[in-house]
Amino acid sequence: MPESTLETADDDIKGMSFEAALAALERIVDDLERGDVPLDQSIRIYERGEALKKHCDALLKAAEDKVEKIRLSRDGAPVGTEPLGGE
Repeated sequence: MPESTLETADDDIKGMSFEAALAALERIVDDLERGDVPLDQSIRIYERGEALKKHCDALLKAAEDKVEKIRLSRDGAPVGTEPLGGE
C-alpha cells in the first residue's frame, strides 16, 4: 500500500487542488474495496477519505459561488451577470 494512502495527518489536504484530492480519495476507495487492508489501517484511511471528501465539497462550493450567469435584455443582448441561481 502506498505510504501516501496511509497518512493520517490531514494538514496536507488543505493545500490540495480538487483534482489531487479527488485522485487521493479514489485511491482510498480502491484500497478499501480490495479488502486487503488491516482493520486499523482501514479506519485511518477511511477517516482521511472523509477529510478529502469534505475538502472536495468545499472546493466545489467555492467554484459554484464564482460561477455567474449572463443576464440578457429583452432583445437578447447581454447586459451583465448575476450569481448562479439568480437572486
